[in-house]
Amino acid sequence: MASMAVTVAGLELANPVMSASGTYGHGLEMRHFAPLSSLGAWVSKTVTKKPRPGNPLPRICETEAGFLNSIGLENRGIDAYVRDVLPDMARAEVTVITNIGGESVEDFAELAERLDSEAAVAALEVNLSCPNVQGGKLPFSTSPAMAESVMRRVRAATKKPIFAKLSPNVSDIGEIARAVEAGGADGITAINTLLGMRVDWRTRRPALNTIQGGYSGIAIKPVALRSAWTCVRAVKIPVIGCGGIGSPEDAFEFLVVGCRAVQFGTASFTDPSRIAHLADEMSTLLDRAGLAAVTDLIGTLHASAAVAKVPGAPS
Repeated sequence: MASMAVTVAGLELANPVMSASGTYGHGLEMRHFAPLSSLGAWVSKTVTKKPRPGNPLPRICETEAGFLNSIGLENRGIDAYVRDVLPDMARAEVTVITNIGGESVEDFAELAERLDSEAAVAALEVNLSCPNVQGGKLPFSTSPAMAESVMRRVRAATKKPIFAKLSPNVSDIGEIARAVEAGGADGITAINTLLGMRVDWRTRRPALNTIQGGYSGIAIKPVALRSAWTCVRAVKIPVIGCGGIGSPEDAFEFLVVGCRAVQFGTASFTDPSRIAHLADEMSTLLDRAGLAAVTDLIGTLHASAAVAKVPGAPS
């Protein structure tokens, strides 16, 4: 079968498939659906300094082509994560990427410093872009200066690879991508959810307590793909594609535009075991296409001469 091995910011992965933060717990909760070995890396739900109860109910609702969520980063905090989760993840011998979130630059730096000595954690994904906290203000993902500042402080606090998770709710995601690269990011995850809302016209009430929330699912794939492609063209560091991926073909689109890995998220709510089969299905399709390795597909977009060449693409 076609080789699925990839290297992303120094991480050697068996395949380019990752879980998307917030959609698969910390990983071990879902091992009866998906063996840990089936993924290239497990990305945790967001971990914060202190426990967070999350936003008031209702905080999730289905839409026509996905769903809206306003979970609000519910989690038990860094102490519980280190004490209760990481020992099991270390014994599982799986590549763990811990997603961290904060309300200040200092929060991010302290979390990175705390996790720097944890051998079970291979890398950090810095959640600059959650739309469901601080009233949806997105302070760290809409300002290039703020985004760069966070990454610079995180870079100083850890030797582990760091990935910046970006928001699509900006006018120029390429500008933000360049800022986090300047701040020391080793890679970028593109993208987090889009801002959206739903109302019941009969009751005149919003579907979410917070009125707006993060929209995810297959409908956002074109936006996510364009955003990831823009990031690939803007920076030299690797990009991980995320948003609306539900099939091998979806994943391949992100690889063709230059992403080195992909994250599978909302589709897991329809079928929690789906993610476990994705890499094998991708390998089978590559065989049929006559490709020996998934890396043969990365950055092979046939664009017009007017479009800048994808960094790292085959000549």
